[in-house]
Amino acid sequence: MVRNFQIQINISLKKGVADPQGATIKHALESLGYPGVEKVRMGKYLQMEMQAEDPRQVEKQLKDMCQKLLVNPVIEEYTYQIRMS
Repeated sequence: MVRNFQIQINISLKKGVADPQGATIKHALESLGYPGVEKVRMGKYLQMEMQAEDPRQVEKQLKDMCQKLLVNPVIEEYTYQIRMS
């Protein structure tokens, strides 16, 4: 039986990787009068829906997608959640 799955993926830079976008946002916030911001890291958030018979199949395909296209494993790391809808 084919089921629908809701997927959420959070992608962030690995620790130690420079984040120029985060630094720009931090500076802009300080310029707007928010001096207490200590650190900003920019990331990506993706949502998708998939259909499959088995949640293991969804997880396998999701990991494959992340490794081949969605994530740069040299500088990024990711977490995900899979829920049946």
